[in-house]
This record gives sequence, C-alpha cells and structure tokens, in this order.
Amino acid sequence: MRFNQLTIICSLIFTLSPALVLAKTAYVSDQLVITLRTGQGNSFQIIKTLSSGDRLDVLEETETGYTRVRAADGTEGWVRTQYLSNEPTAHEQLATTQAQVAKLQEKNTALSSRLESLQKDNRHLSGQVGELSKSQNQAETELKRLNQVAAKPILLDKENRDLKEQTISLGNQLHLLKQENQLLKDRTDREWFIAGAGVLLGGILLGLLAPNLRRRKKDSWEF
Repeated sequence: MRFNQLTIICSLIFTLSPALVLAKTAYVSDQLVITLRTGQGNSFQIIKTLSSGDRLDVLEETETGYTRVRAADGTEGWVRTQYLSNEPTAHEQLATTQAQVAKLQEKNTALSSRLESLQKDNRHLSGQVGELSKSQNQAETELKRLNQVAAKPILLDKENRDLKEQTISLGNQLHLLKQENQLLKDRTDREWFIAGAGVLLGGILLGLLAPNLRRRKKDSWEF
C-alpha cells in the first residue's frame, strides 16, 4: 500500500516537474494550421487543430522535435517544435498593435473631450471671475461712499463737541466778565458811598463851623 502511494507521488512529481521547470509561453508560428496530437509523431491521434497566433503553455521540451503544450481551453498534447515561436506572429502582433492604437485613439478622444470640457469650464470660470471682479469694484465703491457718509456724522459730532467747548469757554468768559462787572459796580457803589459820606460829613462840619465863622466875622466888624 505504501509502495503504491509512493509510486503515485513520484509519478505526479515527474509529471508536474517539467511544467514547473519549463513555465514559459510559446505561440504557433506563421502556419495556417497545425495539429495537437496525443504523442510525439504523426502516428498518434490528433486531439485538435491549432491556428496561427494561438497561445500555448509549454509543459515539456524534448530533443525529438516535439513539445508538449497546453492549449487555452486546457487541452494538453504534442506539437512539432518547428511550428512554435517565442514571439507572437506578425499577424498577432499587428492585431495587438492595432488594438493598442485603437485604445490610444479612444483615450485620445476621451482626453480631447475632457480638454474641451475643461476649456469650456475655464471660459465659464473666467466669466464668473470677471463678474466677481466687477461686483468687487462696485462693492468697494459702495463701501467708500458709505465710509464717506459715515464720516459725516463723525465730523458733525466733532464740530458739535468743538462748539460745546467753545460755548463752555464763552460761558466761563461771560461769568468772569460778570464777576468783573460786579466788582466794578461794587467798587463804584463804594466810591459813591464814600463820596456821599464825605459830602455829608463836609456839610455837617460846615454846619458846625458856620456859626463860629459868623460870630468871628461879627466880632471883627464890631472892632
């Protein structure tokens, strides 16, 4: 039992090892059709036919002129090595190149469309920028006007404060003038009072001295 299991494992390793070692890709060369057979030689059964450009996985290479391969559908068999090429056929390369060109053209068309859309967006944004600039200029002009209007009450308030200060100053001066006028009036009243008192005193003295003067005068006349 163990011998049979060991035999099976060794067989599997032997079978899979060429696939692991020879893991590369080959292509059917520029021939119209080749055959995939069960063995190495024309006497073996044909499994299927392969066309130019078919992709094959190389499983085993031999010196007999045959290579064991696996087709795209998983079918395995032997083909003549001379019909294989390490590169795709010219027809396949041309098709690949054409496909790449078509993709590039499609990508270029998409990029052109994207560029046109971006240019359209750019023109739209440029128009918006122009409108915003115009709106900004209008806003700045309006702000300047409002600042001027707002400055008028400030100037009026300053002028009002100045007038109030001038009024207070004039009031103080008027108060001082009133005080000086009152002082002058008081001084004048005192002077008039003093003068009146002097006149009154003089009259009293004259009234007191007049009899004596008349008496002396009479006495002088009697001599």
